[in-house]
Amino acid sequence: MKLESPLVGERLLLRALGTGDATPRYLSWLSDANVIRHLEIRFSTPGTVDDLARFIASVNDSDDTLMLGMFLRADGRHIGNIKLGPINRHHGTGDIGLLIGERGEWGKGHARAAIELLTDYAFAGLGLAKLTAGCYGGNEGSRRAFLNAGFAEEGRRAAQYLADGKRQDGVLLGKVNPAVEWSTP
Repeated sequence: MKLESPLVGERLLLRALGTGDATPRYLSWLSDANVIRHLEIRFSTPGTVDDLARFIASVNDSDDTLMLGMFLRADGRHIGNIKLGPINRHHGTGDIGLLIGERGEWGKGHARAAIELLTDYAFAGLGLAKLTAGCYGGNEGSRRAFLNAGFAEEGRRAAQYLADGKRQDGVLLGKVNPAVEWSTP
């Protein structure tokens, strides 16, 4: 899926990743146990920069997924990624996932800012009716970022994941597009 122009916010610019964004620094995020401890990518981390470039190319070739890099407007640094997909066009839904790889940027509100930018685009630009997200119960920062961006906690899947040596709930979050008229069949 293609994004025609970057999404620009007060602090972040979200733009499509290219294979040139596959850098040793980006790859280092994916081998940092603290960065990926609450992400499923920990089970399939690309091993080399070339593997990472192939992954980016494969996502860019997808018709139902959009992966964007989060870049600080102040200095242009790539600090993480946010993904919309898969998108289900029949139901008008999409799932959001994110990663902030630069640990020095954690807790600064970047996740919330990225979620808000992508949500605005998904609702106004793509006309989606609902967005969903999920996180491990132990990932309180991610859960709070979604809640602060207007998502609601819709449920929990008890003991869904094994992380940090213990069972953790799967937290389910969602946000409905208020501009879409809802009806039941």
